[in-house]
Amino acid sequence: MPLPSPFDAARAVVFDAYGTLFDVHSAVQRHAAAIGAEAASLSETWRHKQLEYSWVLSLAGRYAPFSALTAQALDYALAKHPGIDRSMRAPLLDAYRRLDPYPEVPAALGALRRAGLATAILSNGDPGMLDEAVRSASLGPLLDAVISVDPAGTFKTSPRAYALATDRLGLPAAAILFVSSNRWDVAGAAGQGFLPAWVNRTGQPDEYPDLPPLRVIDRLDALLHG
Repeated sequence: MPLPSPFDAARAVVFDAYGTLFDVHSAVQRHAAAIGAEAASLSETWRHKQLEYSWVLSLAGRYAPFSALTAQALDYALAKHPGIDRSMRAPLLDAYRRLDPYPEVPAALGALRRAGLATAILSNGDPGMLDEAVRSASLGPLLDAVISVDPAGTFKTSPRAYALATDRLGLPAAAILFVSSNRWDVAGAAGQGFLPAWVNRTGQPDEYPDLPPLRVIDRLDALLHG
């Protein structure tokens, strides 16, 4: 079963991990009762700072493992919400290493592989983070490659990060469908010549009009339908 146009030239599908395959807010949701009324705000701040730190380091020509940025971002989020017990730090970091996948993820990955497409992750996550996330979600058998930006020493949207996917898969960007829930990541992939799809689960407004996705979907299994 080939992918519908405009992705019918794809020979592989590369996914962002955090926010695309894995629900980044599931770590806080798992402990929402203990955290209290500020749980959602804590989670949003944590995610925002995690990404901000990756962008700032990349622009400054510096690098640190994403796991370290995740811990630093949580420290900031807890400081921003002083009413939340600091003892939640350890269980939250532990939960982030074993995030819940979105419900449709296993079936969508399986369907893509049955269609003859290679499947892979390209993520800012460092190898240890990604290995544990993939293992805990039992996604390993459904993926041909799990690629961390770590060898490039920089984060997406650096061209060096995206080049890791083409090098590992041995395919040109024009033969790779790149799927992300992060609009900035879709823009970065579009700029490198991938076939980009944006998973807009929450109906966010579009941006980066000069680097558009070829399709906008609200869940991963929509990739299989025209």
